[in-house]
Amino acid sequence: MAVPVKRLNWRLISLVIVAAVVLLVVGANTHLVYVAFDSQPGCVPHAKTVDQDGTGGKFRAAGSAC
Repeated sequence: MAVPVKRLNWRLISLVIVAAVVLLVVGANTHLVYVAFDSQPGCVPHAKTVDQDGTGGKFRAAGSAC
């Protein structure tokens, strides 16, 4: 007596893989937006003027919010 072979439902497997990939992308983007808003520093010390000797050894903020 032969044992019946159960066939895989490839359509269901494909839908599960697609749903997992979509959830992964949405989760990664949500995390990226969360980290971008959460990690914004407040007022930090930085050089406010260009060096007098012109060597440009210090970084300046493009626009100071402080």
